[in-house]
Amino acid sequence: MTFAELLEQVGSMGRFQIIHVTLLVLPILLIASHNILQNFTAATPEHHCHIAIVANYTCDDNFTDVLYCQELLRISIPVDGNQQPEKCLRFISAQWQLLDPNATTTNGTEMDTEPCMDGWIYDKSVFTSTIITEWDLVCGSRTLKQMAQSIYMAGVLVGAIVFGSLSDKFGRKSLLISSCLQMAITGSCAAFSSNFTMYCIFRFLTGMALSGINLNSVEWTPTKLRAAVGMVTGYSYSIGQFILAGLAYVIPDWRWLQLAVSVPYFIFFFYGWWFTESARWLATAGKLNQALKELQKVARINGRKEEGDKLSVEDLRASLQKEMSSAKSSHTAADLVRTPSVRRISWCLCFVCFAYYGLAMDLQNFGVSIYLIQVVYGAVDIPAKLIGFFMISFIGRRVTQASALILAGLAILANIFVPQGEALTLRTLLAVFGKGCLAASFNCAFLYTGELYPTVIRQTGMGFVNTLARVGGIVAPLVQMTSEYLPSLPLIIYGAAPIVSGIATCFLPETRNMPLPDTIEDVERQVCAAPGTMGP
Repeated sequence: MTFAELLEQVGSMGRFQIIHVTLLVLPILLIASHNILQNFTAATPEHHCHIAIVANYTCDDNFTDVLYCQELLRISIPVDGNQQPEKCLRFISAQWQLLDPNATTTNGTEMDTEPCMDGWIYDKSVFTSTIITEWDLVCGSRTLKQMAQSIYMAGVLVGAIVFGSLSDKFGRKSLLISSCLQMAITGSCAAFSSNFTMYCIFRFLTGMALSGINLNSVEWTPTKLRAAVGMVTGYSYSIGQFILAGLAYVIPDWRWLQLAVSVPYFIFFFYGWWFTESARWLATAGKLNQALKELQKVARINGRKEEGDKLSVEDLRASLQKEMSSAKSSHTAADLVRTPSVRRISWCLCFVCFAYYGLAMDLQNFGVSIYLIQVVYGAVDIPAKLIGFFMISFIGRRVTQASALILAGLAILANIFVPQGEALTLRTLLAVFGKGCLAASFNCAFLYTGELYPTVIRQTGMGFVNTLARVGGIVAPLVQMTSEYLPSLPLIIYGAAPIVSGIATCFLPETRNMPLPDTIEDVERQVCAAPGTMGP
């Protein structure tokens, strides 16, 4: 009797599994909010140098009020080539001659200018406060914005390395509830940061906690319904994007917004104690008595108490003999690259995050309402993930993952041929289509990875793939800087990465309707039996 058959005996997808999945997806709702939170907490409003009060001209230090002081703005701030006020320069002395209606200047740098010595004035009509306005992360400090996001993603990376292996060593439940507590504490502390360095430290720790929450187990889910559970999990992430847009709209202050997406994790921590440890993991860890108790608990909740009472430690030992024998051998992170097929798994699913966050973290460049584009980005996930679900269920994981990645890459590359600043609708549509394909791929990858790795190193493997993906998440914000050398270079990089990954995915084994592998040898047999796979 396999573990899948044991699940059927104690209720398959019964009341327990429904409650379990529901409580698991609630924390994921706000994971999306933390991942793309800096679209709002680090939004860069319109700004220009602080204007000193001169002569009889007075203006408040409020950008909207300064708009009524056009004369003062004209004599104090040079304009760029588009006749817009310079963001990082001001005239050393007031240029009174510019008050003449016939006077013009096309290049403010022809007159004596200086950097913003007294700070900046920001437009507060959309965001009352962001980390940009709080710590003046503009002009010479503008790269710190990308650094903050990269530091957060570095925390996700470290968390994936640490929590993935800890989950295989200490169990799924303890890591999940401790990660929720860490998320709540560090996320809330970030809202009270007194300086940029402190903010980055707490965001790093928040990113670590996110990885622990993201390593959800599919081990209580029957084989035939894993795709459906994966779709539910994916949609919870999409709904989280709507939640973030709504919260950001009603909470324009970054500190309160940071708190709003962090405090709920205290609730997730308290109800997390209800979760049941994976019986499959308990068995592989040699804790047969505890595994039996958990199976009987699930049977009672599912209304199959009698079937659960019939189980014994001897039955469990006999049915899970393969897992137990595998557990006797030592498994480490080295197993992830020791054999050809497992090595391929470890490297083929790591580029999704890179392109995803490349598109998702630069919403201000679309030239439309940041709230609107965030809602559109979330809305496209609904049909994309639904189509992906049907493809996963009826065609297979491999084809779905490969086609979604390749289409996403082509859509991103197509934007290179749309002139910058023109055909805004077309550029937005291509970006939204690419993001939708990446969302479907992300959803598939979450399910596919869990099915590809054997039980003995499943969480370590998912953590490792998560690590590789987060490297992409770290690099993605920094790639934007390459536009200073070639405007289309970021799109070339963002587009090429998923195409290469999609091609590599074609050589992975198909897992549709296949039982979860328990040992590395099971994975190797799947690869050998799968048509169209290639050698090492």
